[in-house]
Amino acid sequence: MQSPLQAPTAATDPKSVKVNLTAGTGVEIAWGDGHVSHYDFVYLRDACPCAMCNEERDKAGREPGVPARLPPGALPMFKAAAKPLSAEGIGKYAIKFKWNDDHDLGIYSWKFLREVCPCAECKGARTGTGA
Repeated sequence: MQSPLQAPTAATDPKSVKVNLTAGTGVEIAWGDGHVSHYDFVYLRDACPCAMCNEERDKAGREPGVPARLPPGALPMFKAAAKPLSAEGIGKYAIKFKWNDDHDLGIYSWKFLREVCPCAECKGARTGTGA
């Protein structure tokens, strides 16, 4: 099966984007090919595409959206759940968040967001397990 991401626009151009800042429920994107994605804010923060976060994930062997693990024996510290304080469109190709941990470097392109869609169907396509 050919990946929908190889289509030039339908799979990676959103028809609508809803950022639910006030409710804190995440981002919903209806894609041009009919697919609908829902991203909770914690997932998006753990998937931050900036160079700093990518390097940290690569060193730990984590995929975008997978939270960092505590080292063995480390005690968890209280950390407020990730929530954006603001969101802004970047041209016609991306969205950027200012997070409650003061991080604001990641630019989430529509292509990137489609590639990391957390639904079972897309996860299965990425891992080759189908859905």
